[in-house]
This record gives sequence, structure tokens and C-alpha cells, in this order.
Amino acid sequence: MEWDVFHIFSLIGTIAFAVSGAIVAMEEEYDILGVFVLGLVTAFGGGVIRNLLIGVPVTTLWSQGLFLKTAGISILIVFLLPIDWIHHWKKGEAFFDAIGLAAFAIQGALYAVQVHLPISAVMVAAMLTGIGGGMVRDVMAGRKPLVLRDEIYAVWAIMAGLAIGIGTLQKPWELFTLFILVVLFRMLSVYYKWKLPRRSLHSAKRNEAGGES
Repeated sequence: MEWDVFHIFSLIGTIAFAVSGAIVAMEEEYDILGVFVLGLVTAFGGGVIRNLLIGVPVTTLWSQGLFLKTAGISILIVFLLPIDWIHHWKKGEAFFDAIGLAAFAIQGALYAVQVHLPISAVMVAAMLTGIGGGMVRDVMAGRKPLVLRDEIYAVWAIMAGLAIGIGTLQKPWELFTLFILVVLFRMLSVYYKWKLPRRSLHSAKRNEAGGES
């Protein structure tokens, strides 16, 4: 049953992030090839980064025919949708991004548990799988990565990895509950603009310049 759940979360994350990457590519006015490239990179980038770090051959990507086809079909549908529909869809962009984050974080954690990695590695696998594709997407689109500048993002992926790594969540309904919670807390972060502590060297320089003048 865990294997079935693994595939379900993989499929959910693949669709959500493929769509997200395709929309960003169209915002940047990429041609159809660029839309497919950015969509696929967003959908599979996190898994590739995770596999590199935990020692799983990257070539396993090519055996995931179902997910590659699913991502390709999702990207094509988005590319062919009327522009008005896409603008309407973009209003819920954070929601779809949250779905991808939650699904891939859980998928990455389950993957790490299956290969018997320690809890620290499970948490890292959850984080990288959840945020990796989005980071690569933003960098390729010439944007500051969302995870590094916006509301609390990666923390929820790490918490999902912790919950799975300590073994408290194993049954399918428990994992789906975790999925809902990660999406919920990510959306609360967006709505209430929760942010991690930060320091700005630019503001410090401005204050110094103001004091000198």
C-alpha cells in the first residue's frame, strides 16, 4: 500500500509542478519548446537533485514513463488553454505550488525511508524534492527563487520529512492528512505573510549613509 501512496503523491506533484513551470515559461514569453523544457524541469528537478545527493542513479528518471507522459500532457493542455483561463488559474498559483510542495515533500521522504536513510537524510530528501524543481524553475526563468525570498516555504517540507522519518505517519490516511496539513500551512503562510527572520545589508548601508549625511 505504501508503494501505491508513493505513486499517488508522485503523480499529484508532477502535475502541479509541470503546470507551474509551464505558466512561468509563458509569463516569460518562451516558445513552445521552452514551455515544455521549463515544465519538465520543474516537475522533475527536485527528484533529480534528491537522487544525486542520496546516491540514486539519475537515469532512473527515464524509467518513469507514466510521469513523463503525465507531465507532457499537462504542459500541452496548459499551453493550449485560452489566455483568460490561464490568467484566472494564476490567481490560485500559490495553491497549486503548495500542492506540488506537499506532494513531492512526502514523496521524497517516503523514498528516503524506503532506502533506509537516517531521519536527517529523510528531512533533507523531503525538502529538496519539495523545493528543488521550483528553485531550478525560478533560476532558469531569471527570477529570485521563491523559497529564498517569500513566505515560509521549505520549512513545511522539512516538517513533513520529520513526521515521516520518525515513523509516526505510515498509513495512507495519515499521509493524506499530512498532505492536507502541509498545503494548509503553506497557504496560511501566504495569507498571513509569515516569514522567517532575515537581515538586510542594504538597509544597514542606507542607515549608515543617512547617519553620515
